[in-house]
Amino acid sequence: MTVKKKVFDILDKSEQNGMAEKIFDAFILVLIVLNVAAVITEPSITSPAVLKQFRTFEVFSIAVFTIEYLLRVWTADILYQDKSKMIAWLVFILSPMALIDLAAILPFYIPFLIPVDLRVLRMLRLFRLFRVLKINRYTNAMSTLLKVLKAKADQLISSLFVMCVLMIMTSVLMFNFENNAQPEVYKNVFDAMWWSVATLTTVGYGDIYPITAVGKFLAAIIAILGIGIAAIPTGIIASGFTEIIKDGKNSQKSVCPHCGMEIDTEN
Repeated sequence: MTVKKKVFDILDKSEQNGMAEKIFDAFILVLIVLNVAAVITEPSITSPAVLKQFRTFEVFSIAVFTIEYLLRVWTADILYQDKSKMIAWLVFILSPMALIDLAAILPFYIPFLIPVDLRVLRMLRLFRLFRVLKINRYTNAMSTLLKVLKAKADQLISSLFVMCVLMIMTSVLMFNFENNAQPEVYKNVFDAMWWSVATLTTVGYGDIYPITAVGKFLAAIIAILGIGIAAIPTGIIASGFTEIIKDGKNSQKSVCPHCGMEIDTEN
């Protein structure tokens, strides 16, 4: 086995069989979690000594993530064996997960390449939160969730479309009902739309609400509909998880070549 193939097997989640792969995944997962914790706690740190330690950890993390990214680009021709080396590199670099990896490390290098204002630099540092998305490579839970969202994309988009149509209709109606009664609250349809979003999603902030009889009647209907509307995407996602789990169990079964009966390889 060549060095490149061995590196690819360690990096590629589908090839996790040995101890090296498990150790690598655990190390990267811990590093990502620590980076997210650092992003959360760093703004409240005032001690120069502690901030220096944070900076050292940041440099170490960037070095690890950069090496990982470059190694993934280097081994892309193994992942895409039907493509030439340059095309494989390009396809990998433009893939969603590779773009997330790049977004996680690029803000660190931008100030060295392009002079930027310190306020812009502080904003760029917020992009370090993209590192939490890297967890998708190393956890089955995130991968399963993405499979469900992809499989149920049409149904989810349909339910979102229905919600948007209902939100627009109720916003226009509520604005016409309430604008005369409280013009300082319902200044325009967008203010009514904020009420509609809060009501349909069953959040109900209470910062804007109807006071007319017709407006209250409409709000009551929307509040009841909101319970069902909010439950639709939940049901779609739940059914998607059930199908994914069922397919996973079925894939673990094989057929005996002699008797034709199913063999459960789960145990």
